[in-house]
Amino acid sequence: MNYYNEIKNVLINNELYKKVKDYSKDKNDLTTYYNVGKLLNDAGKHYGDGIIKKYSLKLTSELGRKYDTTTLKRMRQFFNIIEKGAPMAHLLTWSHYIELLPLKDINKINYYIKITEEQNLSKRKLREKIKNKEYERLDEKTKHKLIKQENNKIEDFIKDPIIIKNKNNYDSVSEKLLQQLILEDIPSFLSELGSGFSFIKNEYPIKIGNTYNYIDLLLYNIDFNCYVVIELKTTELKKEHIGQIEIYMNYIDKNIKKIYQEKTIGIIICKKDNKFIISYASDERIISRKYVLN
Repeated sequence: MNYYNEIKNVLINNELYKKVKDYSKDKNDLTTYYNVGKLLNDAGKHYGDGIIKKYSLKLTSELGRKYDTTTLKRMRQFFNIIEKGAPMAHLLTWSHYIELLPLKDINKINYYIKITEEQNLSKRKLREKIKNKEYERLDEKTKHKLIKQENNKIEDFIKDPIIIKNKNNYDSVSEKLLQQLILEDIPSFLSELGSGFSFIKNEYPIKIGNTYNYIDLLLYNIDFNCYVVIELKTTELKKEHIGQIEIYMNYIDKNIKKIYQEKTIGIIICKKDNKFIISYASDERIISRKYVLN
C-alpha cells in the first residue's frame, strides 16, 4: 500500500470539500484527520516513527506548510484517542481537539468533550477549564458516575475547591468583599457550580418574625428545578453555619417555592471545609465547598 499517496489524496479531497460545502467543513475535517491519523499509524508500524517527518517534508512541498510534522503527529494522536473511546463529536472543531490532545486520561478527555458540547464552549473557554483543572476538582464519585454514565445529582459538578477570581490579588477578604468578587464575574462563578444555575439576587431579604435576614446569594437551577441558597463564610465551616442555611432553605420552601418545584438546596462556601460537621448534618440538601482566590 502506498501510504503517502493515500494520505495526500485524503487531504486534497478535504480541501476541495471545504470550498464546496463550507457549512459542514468541521465535521469533514475531523473525519479526514481521523483517516489520515489511521494511515500514519499504520505506516509507522511498517516504516517506523521517522516516516512522519518524511511525509511531512513531501506534503509541505506539494500542499503547503500546514502539513508540518507537528500537525501530522496531532492527526495520529487524534486517531489514537478516538480508538481509545473518545467520541468524534461533530459539535467540536479541530481546534477544540488540539486542546485535548495533550491529556493522557481518556476519562478526562471525555469529560471535556461532554461539557464543550453541553455548554457550547469556545476553544478559549475549553482551554481555561483545562488550565483550571476542572476535572481534577470533581469528586471521585462523580468521575465514577461519568464513566458509568449514571444519573447525576446537583452537587456532583460543584467543584472542590471553587475558584473565585481575584483580579486585585487580595491576600484575605471579608464576606462582603468575597461576595463582591463573585458578583464581578457571575458567569465564571456559576460555571464553578456546574450547569443550569442562574442568578436571582444577592443580599436577598427574608423576614423571619420581626427581623430581616439576608441570603448572601439566591440562585435557581433550571436542570434540577430548585432554588439554591448560597452562604459565604471566610472561616472554617462551623456547626452554626449549618443551622443558619437550613433556616434560609426552609423559609424559601415555605414562602417562595411553588408546588411543582423541588426542595431548596443549600451551599456553604467557606475558607476551610469540615467534612465531620457535614457528615453529622441531618439535612442532605446542605453541601459545603471550600474556596480559593485566584
